[in-house]
Amino acid sequence: MPSLARKVLICAAVDGLILQPLGSKKDQRPPPSVRIKYGDASVSTVSRDVTPDTSAPNSSFEAFGIVGLVTVFRYSYLVSITRRQQVAQLRGLPIYVVTEVALTPCSSRKDASEAIGKTAIALKARALGDATDDEDSGTDDEAPRSRASSDEIGDETTDATPEAALANKATSSSTTSRSSIAENVISRRGSYGRFAQRWFSSSGWAQDQKRNMGLSPEQAVADSGSEDSGNKKPETSVPKKIPIPDDAATTEAGLALLPKLLRSTQILFGSSKTFYYSYDYDITRSLASNKAPATATVSLHAHVDPNYFWNRHLAQPFIDAGADSLALPLMQGFVGQQSFVVDSNPPQIDDGALQGSVELSELASAKGDLKPASPPPEKTTADMRPSEKRFDATIISRRSIKRAGLRYLRRGIDEQGNVANSVETEQILSPSTATWDPNAKVCSFVQIRGSFPLFFTQTPYSLKPTPVMQHSADANFSALKKHFDGLQKKYGQLQIVNLVEKHGVESTIGQSYEENIKRLNEAAAEETEEVNFEWFDFHSVCRGMKFEKVSVLLEILEETLEGLGSTVVIDDKVVAKQTGVLRTNCMDCLDRTNVCQSSFAKHMLDYQLKEQGFDMTVQRDQENAWFNTLWADNGDAISKQYASTGAMKGDYTRTRKRNYRGALTDAGLSLTRLFNGMFNDFFLQTTIDFLLGNVTSMVFEEFEANMMIKDPAVSMQNMRQQAIEMCQKRVIADESEEFIGGWTFLTPTVPDTVRSATFEEVVLLLTDAALYLCRFDWNLDKISSFERVDLAHIQKIKFGTYITSTISAAQTDDMRNVGLVVEYKPGSTDVTRVNTRSLSSMAGSVQPQTGIAGFFARNAPQAVTPARRIALKALHSQTSAADPAGRQQQKQRERDEPGAITRMTEIQQVVVIAAEIERLALQSQPRPAGGGGKEEAGLIERGDIISLAEARKNTTLLEQLGHSIKKLVWA
Repeated sequence: MPSLARKVLICAAVDGLILQPLGSKKDQRPPPSVRIKYGDASVSTVSRDVTPDTSAPNSSFEAFGIVGLVTVFRYSYLVSITRRQQVAQLRGLPIYVVTEVALTPCSSRKDASEAIGKTAIALKARALGDATDDEDSGTDDEAPRSRASSDEIGDETTDATPEAALANKATSSSTTSRSSIAENVISRRGSYGRFAQRWFSSSGWAQDQKRNMGLSPEQAVADSGSEDSGNKKPETSVPKKIPIPDDAATTEAGLALLPKLLRSTQILFGSSKTFYYSYDYDITRSLASNKAPATATVSLHAHVDPNYFWNRHLAQPFIDAGADSLALPLMQGFVGQQSFVVDSNPPQIDDGALQGSVELSELASAKGDLKPASPPPEKTTADMRPSEKRFDATIISRRSIKRAGLRYLRRGIDEQGNVANSVETEQILSPSTATWDPNAKVCSFVQIRGSFPLFFTQTPYSLKPTPVMQHSADANFSALKKHFDGLQKKYGQLQIVNLVEKHGVESTIGQSYEENIKRLNEAAAEETEEVNFEWFDFHSVCRGMKFEKVSVLLEILEETLEGLGSTVVIDDKVVAKQTGVLRTNCMDCLDRTNVCQSSFAKHMLDYQLKEQGFDMTVQRDQENAWFNTLWADNGDAISKQYASTGAMKGDYTRTRKRNYRGALTDAGLSLTRLFNGMFNDFFLQTTIDFLLGNVTSMVFEEFEANMMIKDPAVSMQNMRQQAIEMCQKRVIADESEEFIGGWTFLTPTVPDTVRSATFEEVVLLLTDAALYLCRFDWNLDKISSFERVDLAHIQKIKFGTYITSTISAAQTDDMRNVGLVVEYKPGSTDVTRVNTRSLSSMAGSVQPQTGIAGFFARNAPQAVTPARRIALKALHSQTSAADPAGRQQQKQRERDEPGAITRMTEIQQVVVIAAEIERLALQSQPRPAGGGGKEEAGLIERGDIISLAEARKNTTLLEQLGHSIKKLVWA
């Protein structure tokens, strides 16, 4: 496998940014440098002889890797990794978490040089502080060394001694800082091990006490006061405002949101500490599927699982340019590791054992005066008994890029069978040794979680919103079947664990889930294994904060768990393979799911150790605080990525105990989630979709218009086509009518008007006899009502500018905001029918008067029936949804037929449809007698339906104020 660049020197040259991979001890020949051209940000390789001039002070900086290029319209920024932290080591290969990134503009040499200088100064200041500050200002994070102090860039993962290698293994929860004294002790006195890492951290031993209270690592650090209040964050190159050029090809709205996008990108990839990578180990694949590439020339980016390659879209320019050494795959999720010692023949525990158990002494201290006791140091290899063995427990959680996003903005399933909050969690048990032994036995246990594989939504404006089911039963089953077909192909046997309530607001979706699984098993082929379904009402069984009753579920699934088994690898060969997985879910797949998954994982860990001769039930340590902390950190990480807060019930996961303090903490987390769902998540979701390549830069223009987002996984084109076909089948009753075409438009919610507070998307059908306006329920895939207009009754068709709002730039473009109005005189054949969702429907038409009223009406002058209008506004022909296949087809058509119209504009669509309606209407209308060769008058006229000036007059101050408040809050 070609080597990835461990260090990259970034500097600004005359014609572009130069990225020079720095050679390591493993590289026989360093990869060529790469140039990013100013302006268009095109990537190309340069000759190895080209050496950038870095003699000027602060003219360059070193990065640990390249995330990729963020391009919004004509502005491009290079995202590079400037700080990292080692969190685990597998097969002797380190795994890192990204803790800080730098954004470097690629617009001009001036901008690039200024940003590089700020980054270089910040890195030098941080490195100087790490080297000279006292024990309260050190850090575990690793920053690149300056060029002046390192002539040779070696492989920084090589330790001086085996003891140091053991001591320098990072734990999953190491977010605290370490002093220079502690670093000296750990590097020179390796026998102190992980105890030294904890004891000499800036937050001290009290950090573990914070964890025992159920606090997340970040909360513990904040509470301990370890952060130096005078330690300011380094100045970044993110602009506060983007100047809008006169010849800008887009609206000001999209560029105005660029600074916030860059800040969100910097937080997402850097300070959130949720992205992980390894230069040599594929962390995107589980042990069962982590095979070496077929050929040695396959790069890591081509070998990783694309479902967990989060920066593929950003790294694509480097991949296309052949700069494989810079294409570093990042995975979002969690990676944590803890070492522990077990004894195959433990001594018998007596009354004094409490003094010899670190965890039990901590527990006793917590029950007493809450003063942290000084624990004894961990055992070194020399001090261990012959029957004792040290193991590493590693957790790797992989968040899928499919249907990625935030809590209430990405729920359920999409048409391709991808579910929200889809996470694969692997627990790896391996011997903890200073140097990796290829013959070592490594065990792996995989679980998965994911949202309900059904179409549903929930409002973010409630603490416990009711799930609202969407689409038809067949559409739900089709998507669910795709989902489970994919899981069975990847994992084998499936066991569903459904944790939602059997009564209350969650019961409806739980019952629908169970019914669809029964239908799936009934429709399955004989050779296909059934999907097992276990519905465990977590809240009912564990009522009264008795979460230990999860053991009831464990007893139910114990046989299934052990039957699925584990993957075992010896000498890089899979000698046993896990035959299936547990798929666990609750409403959010966070809190209840994490409690249960940790219980399953602990059972399998005990089972794996027992097979190797270690019985966990007779060990001196029965609290297993290290295991609980590891899984609690995993739950917090997944929860923060999906709900923006740590996981609830974290106190139980960490301590296996539940009290009122944990309940109060959960109440606070609930309120925080509510706030984030109402205000913060909308733009962050837009950022995630953009960085993944699901949407184009137009998404910021759309977001600025309504401060809302659309789900790019939902193919509106397919949904509209299906709606047209359904309306055609159910609305056109006369089979003799010839169907001409169907389209979707926006129309006022109030009929017979051109102006309304709200608009809805409708289906317009045209036959050779009538025009049908169908109002459609897009959530339930049902026709709400339809209006039939006889073509002979159409009197006028008007098309032109149709502006319904002026609060955003996109809504005032008179070339994109167009529509048509069909004016007709109602007659007896014109019908309006409403679906009442009962055995009858309501129909309305002009009826003749009868009886006494009709008798007197004959002598009275006949009232003239007023004309009615159908107002239709064209949908935008171009949206932010990324469609690589569609763009490829468009390019192909342009090559085959130069000058061909591949996509009509809004005004072209309106003109074509209006002309077709006019042609058929003239054919249906009776011609005057004796007309001879007189030319017929047309029905079409061009004019503004609602002009820009009129729309501005109609836009109230309240609307403008409301949009300004929304923009202030959400953008």
